[in-house]
Amino acid sequence: MRIAIDAMGGDNAPQAIVAGSLDAARAYPDITLVLVGDEAQIKQHAGANLPVNLEIVHTTEVIDAEDEPVKAVRRKKDSSMVVAARMVKEGLADGMVSAGNTGALMTAGLLIVGRVKGIERPALASIWPTMGGNSMLTLDVGANMDAEANHLYQYALMANAYAQIVLERPKPRIGLLNIGAEPGKGDKLRKEAYPLLESGPFYFVGNIEAREALNDKCDVLVADGFTGNNMLKLIEGFGLGIFGELKKMFMKSAMTKLAAVVLKPGLTAFKNKFDYAEYGGAPLLGIDGAVIKAHGSSNPRAFRMAIHQARAFLKGDVLGKIRTDLAEGGEQTS
Repeated sequence: MRIAIDAMGGDNAPQAIVAGSLDAARAYPDITLVLVGDEAQIKQHAGANLPVNLEIVHTTEVIDAEDEPVKAVRRKKDSSMVVAARMVKEGLADGMVSAGNTGALMTAGLLIVGRVKGIERPALASIWPTMGGNSMLTLDVGANMDAEANHLYQYALMANAYAQIVLERPKPRIGLLNIGAEPGKGDKLRKEAYPLLESGPFYFVGNIEAREALNDKCDVLVADGFTGNNMLKLIEGFGLGIFGELKKMFMKSAMTKLAAVVLKPGLTAFKNKFDYAEYGGAPLLGIDGAVIKAHGSSNPRAFRMAIHQARAFLKGDVLGKIRTDLAEGGEQTS
């Protein structure tokens, strides 16, 4: 298994990307990691003694966070992200991991790597923690702002395969994000999608309201990209706000500071439960290769977890299962 690494993408590149890749290369001798980016900078952070399963491919350009995705992918042909995507397309790598510009990565996935035959629209899937202690796969969280009922059906089909293999859930519970639990609830899209999901070759548990989404009601939560992305950002913002307010509260007086010392182990465990570093990256499902989007501010540990996710994707042949399930599930129409 060969995984191309966009060494120049992300807020902490290339240092954190190189460090996380070194850790992963040493931990997983069954994979070869190809660091794609400025060779001098990569070697500066990697040191002289590289693991035997780590290679470098030199590139001269970088796609920045501010770049317009489509223009950047088309014009910066020697950027680390574009070259990594081209390696997947040409069979020089089985997958890629990037912490860079999300829009550009989705564009590179579509325009360069290409879609799985039969999949109309790829979806960006994000792994969220739940109150019950399990993780939940949510998609789409931003690859497509608009969706049709059949797209939501395909999202569920792909996520079911991913959850079985990567999250190790033998029978993932599939839920549809909606404004009510009853089958007749929601807008036209949700009403059309419900019977398709109900008849699909997976365990559909019905509608899930937003207030119940993190209460371990399902293993996969299906949404259109506009709704999923808004919910993702709301949860991220709320989490940051809660921890910020707790910190201010505990710093108010000597008594609250003392209470903080006593409560610190529990608060740290709670914070770690919602730490993105524990969950690695977000797979771009429906692309004809293992394309993993790592968090833009990934530290070495978070990036290593993203590589771990790509490795599990490849070892479990998620693409093969998606193709099989797509053929067996057939084309669903509302």
